[in-house]
Amino acid sequence: MPQFRLPENSRVQLGRHYPSPDPGKRICKISIYRYEPDASEKPRLDRYEIELDHCGPMVLDALIKIKNEIDPTLAFRRSCREGVCGSCAMNIGGANTLACTKALSELGTKIAIYPLPHLPVVKDLVPDLSHFYAQYASIQPWLKTEDPVEGDRERLQSPEDRARLDGLYECILCACCSTACPSYWWNSDRYLGPAILLQAYRWLVDSRDTATGERLDQLQDPFRLYRCHTILNCTKTCPKGLNPAQAIAATKRLLVERES
Repeated sequence: MPQFRLPENSRVQLGRHYPSPDPGKRICKISIYRYEPDASEKPRLDRYEIELDHCGPMVLDALIKIKNEIDPTLAFRRSCREGVCGSCAMNIGGANTLACTKALSELGTKIAIYPLPHLPVVKDLVPDLSHFYAQYASIQPWLKTEDPVEGDRERLQSPEDRARLDGLYECILCACCSTACPSYWWNSDRYLGPAILLQAYRWLVDSRDTATGERLDQLQDPFRLYRCHTILNCTKTCPKGLNPAQAIAATKRLLVERES
């Protein structure tokens, strides 16, 4: 797994140290990025110690334990705890992943946790995803068709057409892949990034959608699509095991085929 660059303001100083309130044999030391833009303090790393025998198995369990029992000021997002919502995406041990599906046992006894890299920080482990979601909205991620349907029937697909969506619809928009991409770090103002391009391809290959030409026209741009240099960080870090790089390559191929 690649080691990614840290977030903005990542030159942090050591902050507070919280010894374990439950002394035991299996202590895990967790360093967590703390930053509040509205405060006058600089970013810091606070260090916490937890007893693993008194904690759940996942990184999210440790964060919840820290917030509930040690430091209620810690801020992070979480919701489903099942790897479905993408809320708890963060940089754990140098790699972007989901805190709810990352086991503490895979990380050893010393862990460093940062917010997703190269995004503005709202507070602590909470990144500002406004621009990311605006880019998602820009691809118009909904079915666009002029084909009529009889009455209130569903728009049916063959099993083969439905199978083409496998590996695409499962994306939970956690932003792990986009924030692991150097091209997105440097050009996020114009490059859509792997997560959004994966979603764009999902609609390009949907047999029920008739706006393929319009969607390809929207992507025909030196930056929106072609800033991808196939570094593959996106595929390596995806917590759902998807392959955004493959979807991007397939989109480029569709554009070439259209021009030929």
